[in-house]
Order: sequence, then C-alpha cells, then structure tokens
Amino acid sequence: MKLRSFLGFDIFIFLSVIALMLIGVLFIYSSGVSSSGIVYSNEYVKQIISISIGLVLCLLFSFGNYSRLGEWSLYFYLAGILVLVYTLVFGKVVNGARAWITLGSFHVGQPSELMKILTILYLGYFFDQHRNSIRKLSTLFMSLGIVALPMGLILLQPDMGTALVFVPIYLFSAFIALVPLRYLFFLVLSGFLTIILGILPEWNSAILHNEGFLIRILTEASFWPYLILVAALITILSLIGFISYHRKYFYWTGFFAFSSALSFIGAFLMQKVLKDYQIMRLIVFLDPEIDPRGTGWHIIQSITAVGSGGLYGKGFLQGTQSQYRFLPMQSTDFIFSIIAEEWGFIGSFLILLLFTVVLLRGIYIIWTAKDRYGKIVGAGIVGMLFFHMVVNIGMTMGIMPITGIPLPFVSYGGSSILNSLISIGILLNIHQRRYHF
Repeated sequence: MKLRSFLGFDIFIFLSVIALMLIGVLFIYSSGVSSSGIVYSNEYVKQIISISIGLVLCLLFSFGNYSRLGEWSLYFYLAGILVLVYTLVFGKVVNGARAWITLGSFHVGQPSELMKILTILYLGYFFDQHRNSIRKLSTLFMSLGIVALPMGLILLQPDMGTALVFVPIYLFSAFIALVPLRYLFFLVLSGFLTIILGILPEWNSAILHNEGFLIRILTEASFWPYLILVAALITILSLIGFISYHRKYFYWTGFFAFSSALSFIGAFLMQKVLKDYQIMRLIVFLDPEIDPRGTGWHIIQSITAVGSGGLYGKGFLQGTQSQYRFLPMQSTDFIFSIIAEEWGFIGSFLILLLFTVVLLRGIYIIWTAKDRYGKIVGAGIVGMLFFHMVVNIGMTMGIMPITGIPLPFVSYGGSSILNSLISIGILLNIHQRRYHF
C-alpha cells in the first residue's frame, strides 16, 4: 500500500514547482540589488525560509487521506472567516489594505491567502454532500454564499485582487460538480456586466468622453433605481409568461433582465466599496497614457522591461528597469517583468512551460481522481493557480488590469507561498489516493 502511494507521487508537478520557486528566489534577489551592485534587501532570505516551511507542509498534506479534510472543512472555513473579521478590525494596513496580522513589527501573515484553500475545501465538501440536489436554486445560492462571505470581507479590506480569485475557484469547482451551465453562464454574465457598469463612469470620464443619452443613463447613478425597477418588472412578467405558456423566449427574457438588475446593484456596491485608485486600475490598462505618472506608470514601466529583454535578455542582475527601481512592487506583483528583462523570451517561455506542466498535471489529477470530492477540490486549486498565472503575467504585459495578484511560487510573499504549496500538497494527495478507492 505504501509502495503504491510512493509510486503515485507526481514527480512532474513537484519538480516543476521546485524549479519555479528556485527561479523566484533568484529574481527576488535580483530585485533587491541596486545599480551599483549593493544588496539592500533580504527578501530572498525570507522567501527561502517560507519555501522551507511550505515544502514541509506540502509533503505533510500530500500523504494521508484528503477526505478527512472535507470532514473538518466547515470548522476550518469558519475559523478562517473569524480571522478575516479580526483582520478587518485589528489588522495592519499595508499598501492601503487592512489585510495583515502582525505581532509587533513581525508580519504573521495575510489570512486572505490561506482563506482561498479553506474555501476550496469546504466548497468541494458542500457540493459533494449536495450531489443529489445540485440542480436546485437553493443549492446554488448556498454555494454562492460560501464564496461570497470571504469575498465580501476581503473587499472591505479593501483587496480587490485577492477577492477576484474566488470567482474562478467557484466556477471551476461548480463546473466539475455539474452545476447546470445556464447557472454558471448567468453568474459570468452578471459579473461581467457588474464590472462594466462599475467602471463605466470613470471610463467615460477618462477615455470615452461620450455625452450621449444612453451613456448618461448608464453612468449617472440617479437613473439606476429606475433601471433596476424596470428590469425587475420585466423579470416578473417574463416569469409569469413562462409559467403560463412555457415559451423559451419568456425564460431568456427574464434571464437577461434579472441579470441586468443584479448587475446594477452589484455595480452600485462596487463603487461604494472600492477606492477610486482601484477602479482606475481597471481602466488604465486600456490606455496607460491617460495617467502616465500615476496608475499608468506601473504598466508603462513593466511593458518597457518586458519588451527590452528581447530573445535572450540583458543577463542576470543586468536589468535596468529593476536595478534603477523603475518597476513598482518588483519582487511581488511585477516579478515576471524582471525575469522577462533579464532572461528575455527564453526565460519567459520557461516560466510558462513550467506552469503549463503544473496545470496540465493538475487537470490529469482531476480526471483520474476516484471520488467526487477529490475532483471538485482539484478543480478549485487548478482554477486558482490558472487565474493567478494569467492575471499576473497578463498585467505585466499590459493586457490585464493591475490587481495586485502575485505569481504563484515565484513572487515574494510567505502567505502566498504557503497557500500555493499546501494546495500542491493536496493535489499530490488526490493523485496518490486514487489507488485506495
């Protein structure tokens, strides 16, 4: 039995993660070296310590029976919610968000990072326990509540980037749990419309400069109560029509009307919760030149770094954007920019190749898992890692808005490393346990 477990250890995903972390340490070190060659930051030492602790946790979580985690997941989840509430009240403000727990001058960690895996574990358990009622709206709303609660608490910090990660966690998990696709389409549509409506006033003011009647209705909040009322009435009338005549056009009319109503409500809440600079971050990636000395500075400098690397890069410790400190948050959010500048396209491709191995092996683990809970949890983990990778690398190239999402295994940050390695440990566990079912 033990031999089969050992042989079931996925060495490909483990070695790929080790390689990513080694590259991360190298470039965290590079980010802390000045143009004169002076090392002014010990972040790389802290990262090595975090990796060492994380690897121990990864190996611990890779053995045993992950189904036990499901049985205790509700208690872990509730404990995580209590810690998030504590952080909102007593946490330390870093970069404008009250997201850290500290003991004196020592940063204990960022609870929102670990809340991701706690949510994945409990959401998977919930879906598994409600497999026979997965098509019911009550099950859908309860599962949404599991994700919405930590998202709301994290948005109040406010930390929009971390909160957004819970969206792919839910969608990937729900898809594998066989939640009806029309429900997922409704959620994606409502979320997309919420973001568009939420940023539209600033977008119009900064870029569009459109004074048309339709734009005025959609950007002036004083019109929104009337639009919500109209959408609600259409939804009710469509529901009555569908019940009476069972015509699909009534169903889809109500579907889109209800989505619109929720989107206006969501956009209103979004504008109340998010800071102006966070909304601007969602806009400025469309045209960084509208704020070249402010929010656009990050994207402009990052694109410059990525583009200047060429095919082979400028060489390790030879990147000018990082050496002269033009890149903001270069050891965390923009670590990929340094890699692209110093190792060029070859180094960037290596990073993408290693992540591809991790994600493809993750999909294989989901496919071969022998129980429903393992498949759903695996999907949540893969969705989380995929979203992190796409958004972080995308924002360094100016094709995604800046959201402060780290690059897993590579960016500096103890909480991020621990969450990522625990997640990998659970994936490895799911892969090994397929021999035991």
